[in-house]
Amino acid sequence: MFVEVKERRGASHGTGVEAVTTGKRQRLLSAARVYASQHGLSDSPLRFDVVAIDWSGAQANVRHDRDAFGFSY
Repeated sequence: MFVEVKERRGASHGTGVEAVTTGKRQRLLSAARVYASQHGLSDSPLRFDVVAIDWSGAQANVRHDRDAFGFSY
């Protein structure tokens, strides 16, 4: 399992979930392919979760998206 964590202290650059763009996902997938290949995990199912922490003053809103996007070789 791979987890991308994004924290935002303000809304000027969007939410944490919005920060995991298509380009970011592609970079994560590429890194995971290399990791899986080097560690003999090419046949294992891989999962990508996204955890976003968005602050509103002193209050944190935590969102955990399990299996947020897919993986294919």
